Amino acid sequence: MKSKYVKIYDDILNKIENNIYKVGDCLPSEADLMKEYEVSRDTIRKSLNMLVTNGYITKARGKLATVSDIHKLNFPIAKITSFSELSQQEHMESETILEEFQVVKNNKYIMDKLNLTEEQEVWNILRTRRIDGERVILDQDYIRRDIVDGLTEQICTDSIYKYIEQKLNIQIGYARKEITVQKVSELDRKYLDIKDDEMIVVVKSYTYLSDGRLFQYTISKHRADRFKFVEFAVRTNPKLLPVELMLNKQL
Repeated sequence: MKSKYVKIYDDILNKIENNIYKVGDCLPSEADLMKEYEVSRDTIRKSLNMLVTNGYITKARGKLATVSDIHKLNFPIAKITSFSELSQQEHMESETILEEFQVVKNNKYIMDKLNLTEEQEVWNILRTRRIDGERVILDQDYIRRDIVDGLTEQICTDSIYKYIEQKLNIQIGYARKEITVQKVSELDRKYLDIKDDEMIVVVKSYTYLSDGRLFQYTISKHRADRFKFVEFAVRTNPKLLPVELMLNKQL
């Protein structure tokens, strides 16, 4: 049997999905919802917190909860997809803004990430991605200049991968990705249109050429309310799993 707060959650969600409460609308106050459903304030707050957690509403202290845009863009995990390719696939109205573009070297942090010497130069590229008029992605790219030379501001706002593959005839092979959720930083607030979100999804990628050379390290920050991270998964024989993964499963 469902708890009261779950039933209320289901009812409000049904109203959102059927456009009784539209995107941007304010929900009734907690007091009004208490009267409508004849429950305590604690029960109403549990229902609203569930709606917040699942991305259907936003709620700030002292303000009425508002209905969020529940349409989230699919972000492929296992594929190497450029922003321009993602824009075309999702039919997005999008724009890339180049915030920083420079060549750096002898930076210990970057040297460690890309296994470089002190003399090797790296493109340092910071770009914000605007979708439907909002800045929702912040990409920090470090790319080895000895592999990818000739970058320009125009290429960075168009597609670096298109330039690499079509102009330089270099084949991009594979990537290792790490996905975490972190607190929003001051840098995030400076470059992204952050609402009341306290957390942001961070995707760190190490990208390799088809010959196995590591050429790019990327930190890509995504506003959590605009994306869902999807992939197709298959069942693997547990006997074939790596030893370290088996150990983790046993803990």
